[in-house]
Amino acid sequence: MSGHNNPNPMVTDVFVKGAVQGWNIAVTSTIPNVLMAFVIIKVLQHSGLLELIGQVFGPVMAIFGLPGEAATVLLGGWMSMGGGVGVAVALFGQGVLNGEHVAILAPSIFLMGSQVQYMGRCLGVIGIKGKDLLTIMAVPIITALVSLFVMKLIVLAS
Repeated sequence: MSGHNNPNPMVTDVFVKGAVQGWNIAVTSTIPNVLMAFVIIKVLQHSGLLELIGQVFGPVMAIFGLPGEAATVLLGGWMSMGGGVGVAVALFGQGVLNGEHVAILAPSIFLMGSQVQYMGRCLGVIGIKGKDLLTIMAVPIITALVSLFVMKLIVLAS
C-alpha cells in the first residue's frame, strides 16, 4: 500500500486495510465460532440433550416468552457472540425458535457476549482484583436478563 508512511493515507488504502482486517477477524474468529455452535447444537440434538435442556430450562425461559432450548443461545453467547448467533440461527433453522424468539434473544447475546473469552484476554491483563471479578461478570448477565424481559414486552406490544 502506498499510504504506509504517509500521515494522510488515501481513502482507498484505508478501505483496503480495513477490509483485510475485517476478513481476518471473520476467518479467524467469527466463522469458527458460528460453525462450532452449529456442531454443538447438532450434537445436543442427536444425543437428546437439547430436549432435556428444553425441559429443564423451560419454566425459567417461559418467563421471557422463550422455549427452554433458548438457554443454549444464552450460554453460547456468554462464551462467544458468534457462538450465540450460531446457536440462535441453528435453532431457528430447526424450527425450535421463531423470529419473535430471536428478536427477544438478540440484545442479550451482545450485552453479555463473549464474557468467557474477555475474562482472560482483558481482565487478567488489566489487573482486576479477584473481589471485583464477580461484579464485573454479573452486571452484563443481569443486564442481558433484563433485556430479555424488555424485549418480550416490546415483542408483545408489536
